[in-house]
Amino acid sequence: MRILVSGASIAGPVLAYWLARHGFDVTVVERAPALRKTGGHAVDLFRPAMDITERMGVLPRVEALATGTTRMTLHREGHRKPVRVDLTKIYRATSDRHVEIMRDDLSEIYYDAGRDDVEYLFGDSITALSPDGDVTFEHAPPRRFDVVVGADGLHSNVRRLVFGEEAGLTTFIGAYLGVLSLPDTLGLDGETVMHLGAGRVAGIYSARHLDEARAVFLFRRSEPLDYHHRDVPRQQQLLRAAFAGLHPQVDGWLAAMDGAFYFDSITQLRLDTWSRGRVILVGDAGYCPGPAVGGSTSLAVLGAYVLAGELAAARGDHERAFAAYEAELGELVRKSRAFAVGAARSLIPGSRAGMWALARGGQLVSALPAGMTRALAKLNTGGLRMHDSMRVKDYAVEAIA
Repeated sequence: MRILVSGASIAGPVLAYWLARHGFDVTVVERAPALRKTGGHAVDLFRPAMDITERMGVLPRVEALATGTTRMTLHREGHRKPVRVDLTKIYRATSDRHVEIMRDDLSEIYYDAGRDDVEYLFGDSITALSPDGDVTFEHAPPRRFDVVVGADGLHSNVRRLVFGEEAGLTTFIGAYLGVLSLPDTLGLDGETVMHLGAGRVAGIYSARHLDEARAVFLFRRSEPLDYHHRDVPRQQQLLRAAFAGLHPQVDGWLAAMDGAFYFDSITQLRLDTWSRGRVILVGDAGYCPGPAVGGSTSLAVLGAYVLAGELAAARGDHERAFAAYEAELGELVRKSRAFAVGAARSLIPGSRAGMWALARGGQLVSALPAGMTRALAKLNTGGLRMHDSMRVKDYAVEAIA
């Protein structure tokens, strides 16, 4: 059975690995000429994704490339004294198994895990696609596949070709995310430095194995901004305007906006179904709960694993597999969406009272014994422990005829 996966970031390589393990003939097409090394930003793997990563045999490599961030210094606009936060206690309250890792590093690890058993077409993309699996590429000759999977992110080309334009499919939840790559002039060494203002948050962090740093920006907007997702100069202009005057240190980060750059809305996808004919969506392409706030990376890893497992369990019957996949993940996606909306409001407070509450909450968690914070958090599986409540189903690994 021939399966085409579009996208080689996170969900794509994880899906390709498990499909190959189950005996499927897998091709991955990626628009970029090679694995993307554009700077990336830190992403979180919670317990379910950690369990799947361990089953793939690459957990030691993931843990070796963890960012190593353990503490945060939080500066509030209008206050001279910073707040110190113990991030290790925050992480332990959130998940029993957790790693923060740079997205590009994680993508490379997953790619390496299955590259010998998967055909990768870099520097190519799908230009036409029928629900029956007929695919036309920009460069490669046309082919027919039994299943086509869109694993190509929030701005999915596969979703656009099969489901139509994004109008009506996306829900803006009131915030934007920007990430810059900068020299690590502060010698951060496990520390995140944050500047918090009403409706906007800026911070900088690094990783143990990097010589450079990442500056991250989150800000609120009641209505979507006017820009194209590939118009970098316009995005940089909007980011500078949103953070003007927050702090001289932040002004310095924005003045050095010459390296790798990422900018996007914090947007959810709310499709009624993730499949049409022989085409199915996975990860952010189908059910992005919101970049940076909804645990989308862990959900993408889990979704890829489940889709491969259900295709194997259905012996390649795509209709039965797609229905089982959506049934297995539906409630988890709904919980992730609700969590993301609340997280966006909490992480980007819109008032001085909200700023105080965020800083005070960090102080309290840092002061409490780790065991107590974990015990309290476990009482709320829909909140802090929502990600750990996602179960990892066992799928028998056997070749499909």
